[in-house]
Amino acid sequence: MKTKRIFNNAATYLALILLAAAFLAPVFIVVMNSFKGNFYISDEPFTVPKGETFVGTENYVKGFTQSDFLQAFINSALITVLSVACIVLLTAMAAWYIVRVRNRFTRLLYYLFTFSMIVPFQMVMYTMTYLAFELELSSIPGIVFIYLGFGSGLSVFMFSGFIKSIPAELEEAAVIDGCDPIRAFFMIIFPILRPTAITVAILNAMWVWNDYLLPYLVLGSGKKRTLPVAVQMALTGGYGNKDMGALMAMLVLAIVPIIVFYLFCQKYIIKGVVAGAVKG
Repeated sequence: MKTKRIFNNAATYLALILLAAAFLAPVFIVVMNSFKGNFYISDEPFTVPKGETFVGTENYVKGFTQSDFLQAFINSALITVLSVACIVLLTAMAAWYIVRVRNRFTRLLYYLFTFSMIVPFQMVMYTMTYLAFELELSSIPGIVFIYLGFGSGLSVFMFSGFIKSIPAELEEAAVIDGCDPIRAFFMIIFPILRPTAITVAILNAMWVWNDYLLPYLVLGSGKKRTLPVAVQMALTGGYGNKDMGALMAMLVLAIVPIIVFYLFCQKYIIKGVVAGAVKG
């Protein structure tokens, strides 16, 4: 039995190592090619840069200047921070109201939020783009409002599951002590929601930061463009030719912040997901 258990553990670790290598291989290839000359990327994409194929930081300097990286980075950071803050705060309040006030309206509201999770973006993007231009939402505050709408479904679902596990007696005691409902939410409920709030923030931050299609449709490729749009548009030459070296370098710089953010907060994800799955 002991030998069998050791064999099973070894097979499990081997499978996990192979799976991790499969996921990390594309990232490693991008990083490796960001230090190669343009010709060698297409000719020798899987070789380590050395000798004449190695160009140092030339691709990074070129990409940084040609893509207006700093402005696009600021735009992406601002949109991500504002969108995540709005999603976490407002969906937590909405979920609290839905769980605590039980009537037909709140049940319908919960089903609408849940249904929005299964509607693909491609189904509504043309209508959404038309409304965004008609309502003059082609700005950073406007796209934050749109992200709030698209990110509400999953967030309300997760917050609702967690709030169902919180005894209502906590709020009743706070009200007896003189708290109004809003104050009770911010002083009692919201601090308890921290694990789920962090998970919701991580998932939405990764989505908003890496999103290409929605910012491209709403903000376009001008000064308000985000980092993915800037990398795609600025490094494309005539007839669709791309500077692959600079493109690879900018992809590396674009994914580093969100990877660092994820590694710093990953311990909260499982905790928050499990907490949000609790049934009341």
